[in-house]
Amino acid sequence: MDIQTILERYNPWWYKKYDSIGIKRNIYLKLLEENLKNKQTIFITGLRRVGKTTLIKQFITRLIERGIDAEKIFFAPFDDPSLSSIKIDELVDEFRKLNSLKFEEKIYLFFDEISYKDNFSQELKVLHDNQNVKIYASGSNSLKLMDTKAFLTGRTFTIRIEPLNFEEFLEFNKIKISPLDKQLKDKYFEEYLKMGGMPEYVLTKNPEFLSSLVEDIIYKDIARTFKIKNVNKLREVFILLCERVGKRLTYNKLSEVLQMDNETTEEYVSYFQKTFLFNIVQRYSKSLNERVKSPKKIYIADNGIRNIFVGYKDKGSLFENYVLNEILKKFKEIFYYYENNHEIDFIVKKNLKEEIAIEVKFNEETKDINFFEQSPFKNKILIRNYEDLLKLRG
Repeated sequence: MDIQTILERYNPWWYKKYDSIGIKRNIYLKLLEENLKNKQTIFITGLRRVGKTTLIKQFITRLIERGIDAEKIFFAPFDDPSLSSIKIDELVDEFRKLNSLKFEEKIYLFFDEISYKDNFSQELKVLHDNQNVKIYASGSNSLKLMDTKAFLTGRTFTIRIEPLNFEEFLEFNKIKISPLDKQLKDKYFEEYLKMGGMPEYVLTKNPEFLSSLVEDIIYKDIARTFKIKNVNKLREVFILLCERVGKRLTYNKLSEVLQMDNETTEEYVSYFQKTFLFNIVQRYSKSLNERVKSPKKIYIADNGIRNIFVGYKDKGSLFENYVLNEILKKFKEIFYYYENNHEIDFIVKKNLKEEIAIEVKFNEETKDINFFEQSPFKNKILIRNYEDLLKLRG
């Protein structure tokens, strides 16, 4: 197939009326639009199949609706092998040629799964610095995207797409809860804790989607990128991490179970972090050495993935996991607190001087919180249900 046919296939708005499909996630569309007029290259990151491509196409529709000439919008998915072998500037030149666009005319470039492209960081820098372009690029591998920043220092802004939150879950399921039916919210929230927020799974209810997603992460994003031959060990690491969501763990213990050395175990865990599947929370301490050496707490990006592989159990851990994912949207520095065999789930740094202690007790009586109440932290939030969680969004 010739290059013109390939590009036309991926850019149907050039020659016909175009309307993207899917339920719109307006919080992210708004972020993309807010960054339209600046010069920065926008990186769209997040877990594989979280909806980055759908979001890009919805945004393209919005740009056309806002009056931007459709022929000045270019989309290229680099997970297509027929495109990944072609230099980015050559593709852009071909795009300008096909649509008779002068070099000085501003164009809007959308590069999907950019991390599949070798040397993409240098090529993006040349485009950014030398052409009248606005670039949006998506990727599911944080390591490759972080490497890019060395070439594009000061030229990028990152938007991370997360699985659906509870409000979006209700919207995707066409559920509306009136003020008179508040009691239904708890029922639907427990359904959400079981199903999670991966958009396609929420719509199809097909568990094969999540199984296939994890296989792609293990094979395409980790084993292929980091040249790992023992894929079965990667699967074992994944299952063990799922089983330990919300619990403290050490690499020593994981290594014993996996029968691997500590260094390899730590590397494998970090690979799952780099693909946005798991998050690690360190112990709170003024000492960096103690934080590094202390047990870690593990959390997964989506409860539905965890439940498919290890079963729907321990609602308290699932709720704590959801709380952590909500906290991550607002705070960058997050720790857990552990002293004298007592634990506080999360300590977040609001700024250099202000910290907030957060204790999670899902639908439980406020028992066993004396340690939390008497802790040295001035600001404390007790989260027992979804309504309490809204306090963090203020």
